[in-house]
Amino acid sequence: MGVAQSVSEGYMEPAPPGGNISVTSQHRDIMTLKIHDTLAREKRDFVPADPTRVTMYVCGPTVYNHAHIGNFRPVVVFDVLYRVLRHLYGEDAVVYARNVTDVDDKINKKAADEGVPISVITERYLAAYHQDADALGALRPNLEPKATEHIGAILEMIGQLVENGSAYAAEGHVLFDTQSFADYGQLSGRPLDEMIAGARVEVAPYKRHPADFVLWKPSKENEPEWESPWGAGRPGWHIECSAMIDKALGKTIDIHAGGIDLTFPHHENEVAQSRCAHKTSVLANYWMHNGFLDMGGEKMSKSLGNVIIPHELLKTVPGEVIRWALLSAHYRQPLDWTPELLEQSKKSLDRLYGALRRAKDVAPDQAMEAPAEVMAALMDDLNTPLATSAFFEVSSLIEKAVTAGDTVAIAANKARLLEAGALLGFLQADPDSWFEGDASDELKAQVEALLAQRVAARAAKDWPAADAIRAQLDALGVVVMDGPSGATWRMKD
Repeated sequence: MGVAQSVSEGYMEPAPPGGNISVTSQHRDIMTLKIHDTLAREKRDFVPADPTRVTMYVCGPTVYNHAHIGNFRPVVVFDVLYRVLRHLYGEDAVVYARNVTDVDDKINKKAADEGVPISVITERYLAAYHQDADALGALRPNLEPKATEHIGAILEMIGQLVENGSAYAAEGHVLFDTQSFADYGQLSGRPLDEMIAGARVEVAPYKRHPADFVLWKPSKENEPEWESPWGAGRPGWHIECSAMIDKALGKTIDIHAGGIDLTFPHHENEVAQSRCAHKTSVLANYWMHNGFLDMGGEKMSKSLGNVIIPHELLKTVPGEVIRWALLSAHYRQPLDWTPELLEQSKKSLDRLYGALRRAKDVAPDQAMEAPAEVMAALMDDLNTPLATSAFFEVSSLIEKAVTAGDTVAIAANKARLLEAGALLGFLQADPDSWFEGDASDELKAQVEALLAQRVAARAAKDWPAADAIRAQLDALGVVVMDGPSGATWRMKD
């Protein structure tokens, strides 16, 4: 069955596999959102603890350099989750926190190398991170807690852990006692020895067990430090997130998300710290992890030197194209990053924007919602490849309606395509601007004048003149596209 019947015949939304969908202009009864819970190792129906305050936390950047494209996969993936949750529960009902690690060995080294305070480094690269995330269409989180602004909360949590017998002081350090937490390792689901070996856990003589990890440590010379009951120093990485989750969202949250590489030791350690400090049975009711981004079958990482930096890539590739590429595979699967992937992503968006451009003179029908197929795919653990595949059927309906001059069908399907785009962060640009790219106002005026001359030449059946004008446009780097409603143009790729 098609995405829509002829709207002039009376629109009916088809039911997706596995559920019935009733559509009105005010409300959509949809199937339950299912998400794959890492801890449960299966898809589960998402049921928030409080539907009026849905909480999600995503591990954010360590701001010492420009983030690479792999770092932005969770940004984009969980931005889709944020958009879906807002769609389901209301924009004001979802509280999304993404932390900033702004004290770290790499930050300290960068600051020392440049001879500046760490805040100079962190503010510089946080601004760049925001710029890149904005360009990729990611909504800003509601909260963006910083580690350096939560030292008091961190010290308080460490104190609770020591008092509860879950942590101990040794040689200026405070360490979490992993043997005090019977559930340690549940999230990762692998033998502890295997996890320790894979994570290159630091070996130190003052540890009671090799898996014990640092909560507080002495600062090195000229590094930032804070006073504590255990001596001057700074926090370990894992305790920062536990403290920030507590202060920003609460002791137990709905969703905790991040890259699969954070499952152990970072998220495993967060669970241990938070549950032992608060004496709770759960830190997050749902755990979500995105897969690696690969280059040539090898994980992308700065240490391997095989990284793509969006801050540079965005100078030549539209952010929406990069976003489409990042969502082209299911979030839990590996994604192989190639030039061909970007090329195909650009072609896909060109096709969709082309349909919207040809329908630009018809206002979208405000009563229409996103296609049922798109919603059904997103409800099934954020299946973005399946969701975006439904975009093309709607764009085809727009094209057919434009050819037929059916403005009712154009308005309905244009609205449905735009609503689908908004759910995934696509198609929010002006279609003309999309194709014209960075063309200057002077070039745009020149192109429009040449197109008008070409129209006149074709009307007079002066084909040599029309061909000569087209050659002029080609020399300017302009591609002319003739259609039922006239000629449009775009800049060459």
